Parts: sequence; C-alpha cells; structure tokens
Amino acid sequence: MQADDRAEPTHQIGEAMQSLHPDQISVLRIRAVLASVAALIVGWVLDIGLLRQTPTPEYALPGVVLLAALYFVLIYPARRHRSWGYAEGEDELAIRSGILVQRRTIVPFGRVQHIDVAQGPIQRPWGIATLTLHTAGTRGAEVSLPGLEVGLAEEMRDRIRGKIRQDLV
Repeated sequence: MQADDRAEPTHQIGEAMQSLHPDQISVLRIRAVLASVAALIVGWVLDIGLLRQTPTPEYALPGVVLLAALYFVLIYPARRHRSWGYAEGEDELAIRSGILVQRRTIVPFGRVQHIDVAQGPIQRPWGIATLTLHTAGTRGAEVSLPGLEVGLAEEMRDRIRGKIRQDLV
C-alpha cells in the first residue's frame, strides 16, 4: 500500500479544537466550593474530635484542607477548562480532556444510539449544558462533553441525530 492510498481519518485530534464555554470555569468553581465546604466541615470535626487525642497541632488539618480548597477553587478550574476541547467532524466527534492523564476520544456517529442534553442545577443559571453520547458497546459507552452553551449543545444533538438518521436510510 502506498502512502497516498491510506485512508486519512476525518479529524486529526488536537487540531482546531473548540474550547468549552468560558462560564464553565464558574460552574467548576461553584462545584469546588461546595466540595471544599464539605471537606472543611469534616476536617474541623476530626480536628476537634479524634485529633485532640494525638500530638497534632490544633487546626492543622482544617488549615491543610483550607489550602487545598483554595487551590481547587481558584486555580484548578481554569486549568481543567483549558484541558478540554472538542471538534465535530463530518462523521465523528473528537473530545480531548484531562490534566495529568490526557484522554483523547473519538466517537463515530455510526456508533451513537442516543444523545442527551442535560443541565444540572449549577449549570442552569449559567446557560451551560452537558452533551452525552450513548454508544453501542460496554466500554466507554457513554461519552460526555460538559460546558457547552445550551443552544450549541442542542444544535450539536440535532446535527448528530440527523447524521445518524442518514446512515439508517
């Protein structure tokens, strides 16, 4: 087989990836605040309970939890947002995600069985939604793309659904 005869993929992942909606950073921060409050409460309860019986300095655990919480509220959401990208090709959706472990997923539209657009209570005020593609198979059968503007997520759902219907005809 000559180099010219090889079939090229319809999309080179990493090229011309679209970013998530900028408000996704706010959504991630709100989630981090909620998780941090829960962690601080647990840290404080442990500090006044179990850790009083050890030579651990008073308020050491809540202090460490607070420092971690500041990182996960102020810095991590922007880094996580930058790690996400997507590109809709003619017959597939390419998604890139991950900070430490980078994941690159390509979902062929021919494998998609159904598509969901969902908004949680934190996403709703920001007008952000998550597009979820459910595919045939068991491993990786559900691929989610969070942080899309609601109208864009619905347009993508409708375009992909239209391509699936064309394949069935």
